[in-house]
Amino acid sequence: MTTKQALLPEGWPRPKGYANGVAASGRQVYVAGQVGWTPECVWTSDDFGEQAKLALANVAAVLHAGGARPEHIVRMTWYVTSRREYLAAGRDIGTAFRAIIGHYDIAMTAVEVSALMEDRAKVEIEVTAVVPD
Repeated sequence: MTTKQALLPEGWPRPKGYANGVAASGRQVYVAGQVGWTPECVWTSDDFGEQAKLALANVAAVLHAGGARPEHIVRMTWYVTSRREYLAAGRDIGTAFRAIIGHYDIAMTAVEVSALMEDRAKVEIEVTAVVPD
């Protein structure tokens, strides 16, 4: 049984690719920022879309370790080093997102930053998940 609800204020248009807010109850799982490298911390690509795909896969792996699944995500924050590259990789990001996460009823924020802690990182993603009781 799901205990998560996407929030849409009356009269607002439905957003595409995210939710304005999410109400949930259950056990919370917090995933630290994940970058687009392999689980062994090896960089395999400098392509934004590929790094986003790996970062999402890393998010899913940490969720699994915490007894959560992608459908339990209620909040996601993207830190990107280039708004331009993020937007240009939209199709690849969407494909990876649907394959790994599978749903968009997540309160999401994307922020352009001047740099990330890992020099080659172009994207870092952190999430909060709520596993139903």
